[in-house]
Order: sequence, then structure tokens, then C-alpha cells
Amino acid sequence: MAQESFLTRVKNSLFGNQKQTEKEETKIMKIGIISGSVREGNNATAVSQWVLDFANNRNDEGVEYELVPLSDYDLPLMGAKLFEDRAEAAGAAIKAWSEKMASFDGYVFITPEYNHAVGGALKNALDYLNPEVNNKAAALVGYGSLGGARAHENMRVILGELSVASVHTTTNFSLMADFENMSVFKPNDYNKTNAEGMFNDLLLWTKALNTIR
Repeated sequence: MAQESFLTRVKNSLFGNQKQTEKEETKIMKIGIISGSVREGNNATAVSQWVLDFANNRNDEGVEYELVPLSDYDLPLMGAKLFEDRAEAAGAAIKAWSEKMASFDGYVFITPEYNHAVGGALKNALDYLNPEVNNKAAALVGYGSLGGARAHENMRVILGELSVASVHTTTNFSLMADFENMSVFKPNDYNKTNAEGMFNDLLLWTKALNTIR
């Protein structure tokens, strides 16, 4: 085989890197919007739909948003003993959850707040993950008496242990101000300001973290 000429090596060095950069720039960035409640009649469903609609209306070029209801995954309690007739279905749910979360470049977690912390179902679901979410970015949307702020503080600790970078700006919906009778979601327009900043941060961090994975 003939030796590669010096000029060819130079061209490959210069333009090969350029092609790689162009490929990275044209890659679709996938953001999962995780609706983190499994309770029947939960508020997370309406909040998550609002977040998805807001994200899609931004018309971010090269970004794809997908809503992922946690209730679609019948995950067993981590470490719990399962009856034989339940084990196969549980294994399939765990695998599907793992693969879905691994498919995203970044996340928006919609977090209910229970007893000053993140809901148990979401915490359990996160316990099944690790390499699937490493070195990715996440944004936090909450609702509760204080807009889910205490659940967000809890989430930052959990996500940090999973090597997920949580952006500073959050979106917080108050049960008193953004819900009618604490059950019908009617968000105030001022929430859009925080949501806009939150998504700007998330996309910036997600793009940066893509370079190290």
C-alpha cells in the first residue's frame, strides 16, 4: 500500500476535524421532559404539558423535546423482593426506563414536593440510573406550597451524585397562585420569564457537556 502523502495528511488533519465539528453541530439535541409523579389525578400532568408546549413554541433549531411520563414505567421499589410472576415485567420496565433516559442529551424534571422533598416515585426511578445520565444537564420545574423549591434542593443533591449538572434557573409554580383550588392548573404569565431563562441555560449546558461524552 502506497504511503499517504504529506499533503493528504495535512488535508485530513485540517478538514477532517472540520467535518467532525460540522457533524456535532448538525446533531439533533434531544431533551427529555420527565413528568415525575405517578399519582392518579396528579398535577404533574398539566404542568408537564405546559412545559412541553412552552419548549416547542421556542422553535429551538436542532432541538427535539419529548414528554416522558414516569407513570408509563411500572418500576418496582428498588431492592424489593418480587414474586416470580412479577419479575419479568419489572425487568422489562427497568430496561425500558434505562434505555429511554440514556437516549436523551439533557432533561427537564417536573418535580412534585412531598414533606419538603422530591416525591418517592421519582427518587426511586432515579435510583435505577447512573451511567445513562452521567455528564448531562438538567433543569428543574416544581409545584407546591413554595413552588417545589425544597424538592429542587433535594433533587440537586441526587443529581449531583449521578454526575448530572443542574442549571441555576428554575420554574416554580405555586399551588396558591398558579392553581385554582390547588388542583386546576392556571399558570400566571410571569412564569414564562423564568422558563425562558431556564431553557436558555439548559441548552447551553447540554451543548457544552456533549463535548465530553
